[in-house]
Amino acid sequence: MTTATPRPVMPLPRSPRPPGPLPLLLRTAEPGDAAALVTLSEPFVRSGALRERPSEVYVARAADFFVAEASDGTLEGCLALGVHADAVREGGASGVLYNFCVARHRQGSGLGAQLLGAALTGARARPLAALFTATTGSGRLFLRYGFAPAPASAAPASWARTLDSGRGAQILARAL
Repeated sequence: MTTATPRPVMPLPRSPRPPGPLPLLLRTAEPGDAAALVTLSEPFVRSGALRERPSEVYVARAADFFVAEASDGTLEGCLALGVHADAVREGGASGVLYNFCVARHRQGSGLGAQLLGAALTGARARPLAALFTATTGSGRLFLRYGFAPAPASAAPASWARTLDSGRGAQILARAL
């Protein structure tokens, strides 16, 4: 019987990282993110899906925004949560989700659901009774997360007055 000395097994080479989007960090925006938020939002403004907002609004309301940041620092998506104390209901004020956008190359990847999940978690951490949003799209993602069509009269008046009826936006609401 012959015994052979075992040969060391060579490790398989690591395959290069597959092409595709960089990993993301979900975080709250900072005032310094305003220019990147404007850039991310521009294609949606041009298409009519978002209202144009001056960069000063992004600076002033940076804390409202949940953002998805790629490892290279690029913002790939955002969703803002504003609180409207003028719509105090049983259990608390109302929140409004606005300026929801995901970079085209990230659409369909689940990033929108991650941002919406982060916003819902943020909303639950506050004394909010309900959340509202307006969308010119199908609203499928919101509907999957428990939102339902609602009349403008149920929404915070200060927000509902700012909606442009010519855009054909649908108002959706969800109790918290």
